[in-house]
Amino acid sequence: MKFAQDIVRTPVITENSMAGIADKKYTFKVATDATKVEIAKAVEELFGVKVAKVNTISVRGRWRRQGAHAGYTAKSKKAIVTLTPDSKEIEFFNSMT
Repeated sequence: MKFAQDIVRTPVITENSMAGIADKKYTFKVATDATKVEIAKAVEELFGVKVAKVNTISVRGRWRRQGAHAGYTAKSKKAIVTLTPDSKEIEFFNSMT
């Protein structure tokens, strides 16, 4: 059994993700094995909103080096969650703008 806190990890705070707030689109880093249905249920449970659509993006690990050491960064997954027009907004993101 997965908990909502295990699925939705952190919000993504970038210029591009902040521009989507006007259209009720919110971006989160999520668990790599989470499905769109699980992500939608977790966001609804955590923030008390209605989710219309979920788009996911798998981000590959990138090659990085630090002096003599080299390797890949961790792979991750992002979810862009679109809320229904009659849903309330997520207050956390409103304080960022």
